[in-house]
Amino acid sequence: MTTAASAARTRSATDKVLRRRRIRQEWGRPWLYLPLTGLLLLMVTPFLWMLSGAFKPEADIRKIPPDLIPTRPTLANYRELLGTLDFTTMFANSVIVALAVTAGNLLFCSMLGYALAKLEFRGQRAVFTVVIATLMVPGLVTFVPLYVLVSNMQLTGSLLGLILPFLATPFGVFLMRQFISTLPDELIDAARVDGCRELAIFWKIILPLTRPALATLAIITFLSSWNNFLWPLVVAQNESQYTLPVGLALASSGQDFTRFGILLAGAVIVLLPVSIFFLLFQRHFVAGIATTGLK
Repeated sequence: MTTAASAARTRSATDKVLRRRRIRQEWGRPWLYLPLTGLLLLMVTPFLWMLSGAFKPEADIRKIPPDLIPTRPTLANYRELLGTLDFTTMFANSVIVALAVTAGNLLFCSMLGYALAKLEFRGQRAVFTVVIATLMVPGLVTFVPLYVLVSNMQLTGSLLGLILPFLATPFGVFLMRQFISTLPDELIDAARVDGCRELAIFWKIILPLTRPALATLAIITFLSSWNNFLWPLVVAQNESQYTLPVGLALASSGQDFTRFGILLAGAVIVLLPVSIFFLLFQRHFVAGIATTGLK
């Protein structure tokens, strides 16, 4: 009886503690949701303004105070944009450059990441140190030397000049190396015992296991390449090599003012492929961010 009564009192005390904790959590949630909702609105408002302005006449965009919802919706901005730009060519250039750069990073960064994570060779630590050091160098510092190199190779004015310098990035190598280092060595050792060569191990074992990291790298690389403006502006020599961001900037620049209607309409068009790409790989992207670098 004494034991049963003691157990009952223990359960009752535990239930009270859990009930109080649940009440505190329920009361604390609104105070957590309130700042999160404010941050969400702060982040979403520019996109809503962009979408709204894309369907407004130029005068309504410049009106003060502004209207979030268009009072006179129009498709004139899109018609003028498509009539001004060689949209098909520039869109194709953007797709070719972004996909080629993304594919190159997935292949070369994963190969070097595998070598740094699982292979032993002389100078391995030195190579990884160079990769880490390169991450700390701003891109503008290497912009001029990179342009001189591409110019000496006579690649200016071609899509190859937009693709080749970015086929592998230090961030991609670091990301893949950190993820591959979490894979068990026993899988690789077993494959070697079975007579598998390193290329077959990489292709049949490593790549299938690194899908989350590959999806993360693909999204980041595609987004960066798709939105790249300065490098295509400098390297491309004529409109036939321009990508969408460059063509959009040139089309929206008037004689003495910026044509915001065309600029916002073009921003909506530029944003759509990136959004679709992210939605297709978001599950792997979240998994890659959550697991990369964990042992």
